[in-house]
Amino acid sequence: MHTTTDYLDVLSRFASDTRLSDIPADVRSRCCVIIADTLAVIAAGMQEQEMKALTAHQLPEAGAGHASVIGTRKRCNPLDAALLNATAGVWLELDEGNFNTNGHPGIHVIPAALAHAQQHGISGADFLAAVVLGYEVCGRIGGAYQMKTIVQPHGTYGVIGAAVAVARMRGFTAAQMRQVINVAASTPMGGNRQTMIDGATVRNYYAGHGNFTGQMGARLVQSGFTGPRDAPSVTYGQLLADHFDPAQTISGLGDDWTLARGYIKLYPSGRYVHSAIDALLDALARAPGRCVSPASVARVDIRGYKMVAYLGEQRPPTLFGTRFSVPYSVACIISHGRTDLDIFGADSFNNKSIMELATRVEVSEDPAFTAAFHERQKVDLTIHLKDGNTLHGHCEITKGESANPHSAEDIRKKFYQLAHPVWGESLARAVHELCMRVETISDLREASKDLAL
Repeated sequence: MHTTTDYLDVLSRFASDTRLSDIPADVRSRCCVIIADTLAVIAAGMQEQEMKALTAHQLPEAGAGHASVIGTRKRCNPLDAALLNATAGVWLELDEGNFNTNGHPGIHVIPAALAHAQQHGISGADFLAAVVLGYEVCGRIGGAYQMKTIVQPHGTYGVIGAAVAVARMRGFTAAQMRQVINVAASTPMGGNRQTMIDGATVRNYYAGHGNFTGQMGARLVQSGFTGPRDAPSVTYGQLLADHFDPAQTISGLGDDWTLARGYIKLYPSGRYVHSAIDALLDALARAPGRCVSPASVARVDIRGYKMVAYLGEQRPPTLFGTRFSVPYSVACIISHGRTDLDIFGADSFNNKSIMELATRVEVSEDPAFTAAFHERQKVDLTIHLKDGNTLHGHCEITKGESANPHSAEDIRKKFYQLAHPVWGESLARAVHELCMRVETISDLREASKDLAL
């Protein structure tokens, strides 16, 4: 436990001086799983119509380089590659996240770190250390402030993670690392969550901006630019939030690893929706055949913590907007009787009976559940059947949290469901194996040269 009051000095020394061997084996292993999951999510997201159009506009004018634009089999410079990869990586709302950080550190660190590593031939061990440390520093800063509800977390504190990861691979000293944190904390997005409710896809660019700007933060410091003395306290204590606790950022640093307490998604929806899905599955487990006929449902009542209620839109305006609608996800699962990734797509959005069922799903906040968040993600759900019977379900800890983890097999299954259509079986397997043994790779540019990502 660190006792110094200058939290930025502590974080800076931690980011610059921590050796890979200082990082516990289980944390390193977990990071490999997150990297593999993130690459598959990016590859699948890159196949969306808007991402194909963006890469078609961006790549002809982008500088050449060795960084993979994942899912396109093309390469370019690390700034543009990371911007495109991160934007694609949040498109399907399947990216890794962490309640303890109030957001998604992985998608803000991994694209920038991988692009830099490929561009400069960095070893897998140095890349892995950079990802863990970038994640840890930015995640702890993200967890130390109480974000305003309207602020979309993508592109906020994650800029710091991208900057720290790149600075680490560039060999920055602790003094330089402090400048990097302050410069990055002075350049975040101020995006808003209304984009989610309105189904506005500009929200996906926020993560791309964070990866681009984080890399620029390292370049700026290398060029002699400086930041204010304590940018995080201003940005995350006054602008994007109303309170920031510096002491929290270093509490247990090096012993209690934030990365190990994150989640991997199995459903393409905002994380808060997953708590409601878990309560629904708990209720359906009590029904004959573990399912109910949509026509038999009079209504579904859901009580949850604040952010579950925030995502209570019954009539999402766009397909992207469905990813942030509890009623839509509940209606999809009831209608299909399963939770596979394919049920949440365009066919369901265009299905009038599913959309009508969503209007019979009511979501409200329970203040006691909000008070228990984020240690507990409580949701109570009741299916009222037209014959007068009811089915009750509850979520206490959302599936995928460290206290209620997914199985390794479920996580692998997700990887291959996303990767096979893009890369084919052989390449998907090769990518997964590379991620799992990344610590042993001497040069990521060479190791990935024959992988047409």
